Amino acid sequence: MTRIRKAIFPVAGLGTRFLPATKAMPKEMLTVVDKPLIQHVVDEAREAGIEHFIFVTGRNKGVIEDHFDRQFELETTLEQKKKNAELELLDRDLPGAGQASFTRQQGPLGLGHAVWCAREIVGHEPFAVLLPDVLVKGKPSCLKQMTDAYAELGSGSNIIAVEEVPMDKVAMYGIVGIGKAKGKAHEITQMVEKPARDKAPSNLSVTGRYILQPEIFNVLETQPKGAGGEIQLTDAMVTLAKQQPFYSLKFTGKSYDCGSKIGFLSANIAYALERPDLGPALREEMRNALK
Repeated sequence: MTRIRKAIFPVAGLGTRFLPATKAMPKEMLTVVDKPLIQHVVDEAREAGIEHFIFVTGRNKGVIEDHFDRQFELETTLEQKKKNAELELLDRDLPGAGQASFTRQQGPLGLGHAVWCAREIVGHEPFAVLLPDVLVKGKPSCLKQMTDAYAELGSGSNIIAVEEVPMDKVAMYGIVGIGKAKGKAHEITQMVEKPARDKAPSNLSVTGRYILQPEIFNVLETQPKGAGGEIQLTDAMVTLAKQQPFYSLKFTGKSYDCGSKIGFLSANIAYALERPDLGPALREEMRNALK
């Protein structure tokens, strides 16, 4: 199958770096300008042709499910007040009936375990994984660039989105080594989690977007715990790479690590500046603040 129809969104994390804001609200519902993080990422997936959105949730994440459902009281009020633009906005953000699924990750056992929790919903077909605390700004969207590359590579391939980082910061990221080019993608020869600068195979960091084959679930089924006592997706990909081809795609765009406060603030500024209704006024406010 050369078409990616399903995407997994791991949203079970506790968001401890944003306490106390995330004490009662999921970090995925923090807003970048006027839209929750998770909505930005779902919009990216929708642009790439994703038809089924799979959310792997945990405790206190019910508001995410509510966000992707109808709220009749609000819609009725908007209808009565003839606020048609707001109604159209809500309708546009909503997945169609049966297009969203929610499953529980009942313990903080890592990203690999979260992906594995969605195995029954994904079934035996390739799928995407998008980390909701990473926003990627660019046109076309990062995942659209990946699905286009996947169509060229053909079925049976795995793709990881990568971007360059300064060499003095490679120890903060998962890093890949690359080999021969195939279209816009490159063969991955090595995957290393947070390598020392002198051990890094490149400065290409993994960016939180993946297209994976369903055989990864078989690997995750018996994957031993890795760093942090968690089941790591990277470890499973290293194992699967011995059986299937893995490619990196250096996408056009810029990522924002919204799991960090600086990344989150930077994303808010970048997304607001490109808005014609906000950009000019924000520039002026920033100039005044920096005087």
